[in-house]
Amino acid sequence: MSLERGKEFAGGEGSSSGYLSPSPTDLHDQQQQQAATPSRYESQKRRDWNTFGQYLKNQRPPVPLSQCNYSHVLEFLRYLDQFGKTKVHLQGCMFYGQPEPPAPCTCPLRQAWGSLDALIGRLRAAYEENGGAPETNPFASGAIRVYLREVRECQAKARGIPYKKKKKKPTTAQSSMGGGGGGGGPGNSDHDSSTSSIMHFS
Repeated sequence: MSLERGKEFAGGEGSSSGYLSPSPTDLHDQQQQQAATPSRYESQKRRDWNTFGQYLKNQRPPVPLSQCNYSHVLEFLRYLDQFGKTKVHLQGCMFYGQPEPPAPCTCPLRQAWGSLDALIGRLRAAYEENGGAPETNPFASGAIRVYLREVRECQAKARGIPYKKKKKKPTTAQSSMGGGGGGGGPGNSDHDSSTSSIMHFS
């Protein structure tokens, strides 16, 4: 609240501490400003959705969104590779499997697996928010999940950076009880969280 705005409330009723509560009008204006300003995630999701829609329109012939299927999504992901910034060494490269190669090479740049994984998560949500039915969501197809898994494994081998499952430390209660009978729960959650923090395929 600005000094001038505060002076307007100085003549009204207030507590002995001098605290001035915002008026209902101020609260309404703040809520409208927050609603009008999308989050970073929402802004990125909108840009991704517009980019995908433009990609479909640029096809020859153009592909209506209602006719889009998982094959168009796969083609879109491969198309994005040309804008990637992640070096993925080919099997014939002398730096294949080295996380920190000592010199540059001519291997191509690709979209990182994590970027593609997050992209699909946003597009899957955007598809349904724009009227698409969950059962026909091409971004939720099993073929997309398989493709992302293959990209993850390929990049892990090529870059020498394996995607390891995070091991949870046992709690104090489990340690005092010997940790018996509780191993199954954390193990399952590790498996689920290692796949993706954004995509949740049924």
